[in-house]
Amino acid sequence: MNIYDISHQAGVSIATVSRVLNGSSKVSDATRQKVLDVIDKNSYTPNAFARSLCLNTMSTVGILCSDASDAYQAQAIYFLERELRSNSYASMLCCTGYHLQEKKEYLELLLSRNVDALFFIGSHFIEPTMKKNTYILNTAKKIPVFLLNGKLDGENIYSILCDDENASKSITDLLFDRGAVSPIYLYRTLSYSGQRKIRGFCRSLNEHGIKATDNMTFSCPGPVEETCRILEALRDKSIFFDAVAAADDELAVGAVKYALRHGLRIPEDFRIAGYNNSLLSTCSSPEITTLDNRVEFMCTSAVSQMMQVLGGKDVPSQTIYSGSIIEHETTRK
Repeated sequence: MNIYDISHQAGVSIATVSRVLNGSSKVSDATRQKVLDVIDKNSYTPNAFARSLCLNTMSTVGILCSDASDAYQAQAIYFLERELRSNSYASMLCCTGYHLQEKKEYLELLLSRNVDALFFIGSHFIEPTMKKNTYILNTAKKIPVFLLNGKLDGENIYSILCDDENASKSITDLLFDRGAVSPIYLYRTLSYSGQRKIRGFCRSLNEHGIKATDNMTFSCPGPVEETCRILEALRDKSIFFDAVAAADDELAVGAVKYALRHGLRIPEDFRIAGYNNSLLSTCSSPEITTLDNRVEFMCTSAVSQMMQVLGGKDVPSQTIYSGSIIEHETTRK
């Protein structure tokens, strides 16, 4: 059974059947019922791809993330897909890794699937030069592009992001308020978001009379144990620090393990703050003070904007919102 068979049995044109399937109002009630009776009699289910050709849409979007095992990105994937489903959109997920060529290849794959829009999770997709960002700019000439916690200026590109700089400054300020005199900062990458977090940390140092130096920010790209080893190496070099501000909660967990391993009392001797308000912050013992960058709000806002853009409405190219501190035992006395 196909659309041609329905047309023949109902005694109407193929165009009329198509209008009924697509919910068009340009069909009389009597004709609509005649077509629906044939469909019901034959238990016909429209082919999704064929229907998409008529509507010029697959009601499907592409989601690109660099690493689905990352707690922050996994959260974003969950909230995005939930919100898309509630708006009758399916999604295709691609985990690209961090190399530019792989990002381009996965992007081309999604475009070949005729998706209606694209979501990029995280600022890792924003390259340091405009030339390397051409792959995103060219894509935006075809379909809307939504950058979650990343920023890139361009036509048909919409950035939805937390104010990471001020958020990072506020949580570093909290460490000082709780008695820290020499905090350090741990980060994974120098992405757009990563750089803004470091900038906020340095602003807080400056406001507390401390000149920011390279001996205060440290790259920790590995797992928890590697974070411990890096902190122990700093200790062995007699670099004094009594607090850690971390770019994510996993790094903060590494700082907790380091402190407990060396008999430091938390928070009396050593204060720790994470970022992302992930499950890790409450699974840790003691529980970790963290920055809630409101991933759910970011994702629901992004999907809402997509629906508006696809509906022909004007949407701001950039949406910036504030994070909030969730204080737990690693700073709270």
